[in-house]
Amino acid sequence: MQRLLTPAKRVLQLKRVLQGAPAMLTRLLPAAHRRFSTVPAVPLAKTGTWPKDVGILALEVYFPAQYVDQTDLEKYNNVEAGRYTVGLGQTRMGFCSVKEDINSLCLTVVQQLMERTKLPWDAVGRLEVGTETIIDKSKAVKTVLMELFQDSGNTDIEGIDTTNACYGGTASLFNAANWMESSSWDGRYAMVVCGDIAVYPSGNARPTGGAGAVAMLIGPEAPLVLERDRRGKASMNLTDVRAATYSTALNTWMGRNSLSQRLAIADRKHLAVSFPSFCVSRVFRLSLPAGIDRTFTLDDLQFMIFHSPFCKLVQKSLARLMYNDFLSAGSDSQSSRYKGLEAFRGLKLEDTYTNKDMDKALLKASLDMFNKKTKASLYLSTHNGNTYTSSLYGCLASLLSHHSAQELAGSRIGAFSYGSGLAASFFSFRASQDASPGSPLANLVSSLSNLPKRLDSRKRMSPEEFTEIMDQREQFFHKVNFSPPADTTSLFPGTWYLERVDELHRRKYARCPV
Repeated sequence: MQRLLTPAKRVLQLKRVLQGAPAMLTRLLPAAHRRFSTVPAVPLAKTGTWPKDVGILALEVYFPAQYVDQTDLEKYNNVEAGRYTVGLGQTRMGFCSVKEDINSLCLTVVQQLMERTKLPWDAVGRLEVGTETIIDKSKAVKTVLMELFQDSGNTDIEGIDTTNACYGGTASLFNAANWMESSSWDGRYAMVVCGDIAVYPSGNARPTGGAGAVAMLIGPEAPLVLERDRRGKASMNLTDVRAATYSTALNTWMGRNSLSQRLAIADRKHLAVSFPSFCVSRVFRLSLPAGIDRTFTLDDLQFMIFHSPFCKLVQKSLARLMYNDFLSAGSDSQSSRYKGLEAFRGLKLEDTYTNKDMDKALLKASLDMFNKKTKASLYLSTHNGNTYTSSLYGCLASLLSHHSAQELAGSRIGAFSYGSGLAASFFSFRASQDASPGSPLANLVSSLSNLPKRLDSRKRMSPEEFTEIMDQREQFFHKVNFSPPADTTSLFPGTWYLERVDELHRRKYARCPV
């Protein structure tokens, strides 16, 4: 009975602390945490109203320590130069050794986030995981991550895994924010973890792979606020990318069908209306502030980020949004930015997805907007590839790493999340106005400023080595009673890795020295 009551007593004690005076909080916090942490050890006390400005307080990115260069892959696969680097917009692709799996990726990124923020492990009250990389049909990745909280005695953590292709990370983010804005919130932080290992069979789809994970700390008074009243969504029963069998770690991409469906959703989500916002059937709508009676356009967003299967598709997606702005503007109110598009006004929507002349015209017309609003967000995707559920949030990290806090202050960042099958959302973040040194926004931006340097520190592997490792990963996918045969010295310091799989498929993990 004592063991059963202990977690409840701890929560009640924490609630009493939250309701206490600020001076008491100061006494309770370790001096080291007060000095170095980028976030308070405990969120604000609960009140009778919604917590203010719920959003992202801190963000951490993890990617493997090796990559294959796409120019090398072009030669290895005997395709024309530029097929992957220009046609897909990819330069490098990160990949995991046989020592890493989805559990180890998520263990690493959570550990790194907690160590960097110096947050007490018992300050987390909800842990959500979004992934489509399944290695156990019943055991969630979240339960593996609970190993990290064990020494603190914090077992009282809500949340579990969410799965639908690349959309699970966004669903997890919404779940965390909804919990914090509900009567269920216990006053602690939420953490959202999303990550995947994207591997395809050898052939045209393989260069669109990648691997990585993102962890986000969610709380009130955030420097990057998840705007509550600006969210559209769509969900349909369609099939474009399949991973319908547990017999292989490889996904099947259905090519043109997948691209057309994504662009169609991009169209539907941008049929914007005036205030208030609502979503009817499969049509996305996005609101403007009260009192503004006009159509929402890309001009209302300072930045626009997308889920990124490959970078060229993101550029085409932004071009589609401009096309919708062009159609909404009407023929009597065209500006110079739409030059060259009038010839495509009368086309049927379904005929536009494969019209190459229109593609060229849209890409040309939207190039300046792409360079200003979206290009910086593709840095991680360009150099690491597709990471499925964490792709959108890797793009967010890239955007933050390539702009100063002053450039981001007060900006609105549009975000498009897409998961095959399908589920999709269009939503937005609002950056804090305070960009002063030491502000939460400045700290968030500073924490990601070394992203390019970290990417450059990886080891370049040959296509032959890459192919051998992919074959090994497939060979070991269902293997039991073994330890993966790889050298841990090739991993980044502090990386968690798979140490052994026993005869009952139970996995044991260890951590490289920091």
